[in-house]
Amino acid sequence: MKHRLFLFDLDDTLLDFKASERLSFQRTLAALGVAALPAGLFERYQAINLALWRDFEAGTVGKDVLKVERFRRTFHGAGLDLDAHAASGLYLEALADSVVLVEGARELCAALAAIGEVGIITNGVAQIQQRRIASAGLREHLSFVATSEECGHAKPDVRFFQHTVGMARAFRHAETVIVGDRLDADILGANRFGIDSVWFNPDGAVNGGAARPTWEVSRLHGVIPALGKISRR
Repeated sequence: MKHRLFLFDLDDTLLDFKASERLSFQRTLAALGVAALPAGLFERYQAINLALWRDFEAGTVGKDVLKVERFRRTFHGAGLDLDAHAASGLYLEALADSVVLVEGARELCAALAAIGEVGIITNGVAQIQQRRIASAGLREHLSFVATSEECGHAKPDVRFFQHTVGMARAFRHAETVIVGDRLDADILGANRFGIDSVWFNPDGAVNGGAARPTWEVSRLHGVIPALGKISRR
């Protein structure tokens, strides 16, 4: 295998964010006195949250605004008189403790750490992501965690990847690969930075955009075989 620096997206690549998100949202509303979620409320929140994260990645909204605004819009649209600032704090605390690993994540990180260097690249909130990584038992296999919050730029901005590789012990374009589920952030970022990429696509989504992964896998156990094939191209 030619690769020695392995960069992993965190949410929905190593950690099942969808499962953690739902559980954290339920716990947040329960703490605010809403015992049973109104029909469609979580789905409304997801859509609003996704749109705001897209705005953040485009540089049109700040992360501090995002963290509160997603709840304010959700509650306003549902006619709920709840404190969006309180919801934001409760949610982030719940999210840090609601960790669900994607199958094979810990084993893959351990195997690649024995070959080279493993780092996390995430647009998530730095303090919360660090706690989630520790809770998942991934910390011992990692050399570093690069976050957009600390960098000041988000994936797929090339400046984020420049910041990231500056944290590595050693970096060469030809020996670096990104593994991630987001075409528009992880894979497009890899394309722009000129490094290999593995698209983690467990749901069999169709790639209709501009991003071009070097390889595609449906399960994490397929990453190492894929990298072997990449190295022989």
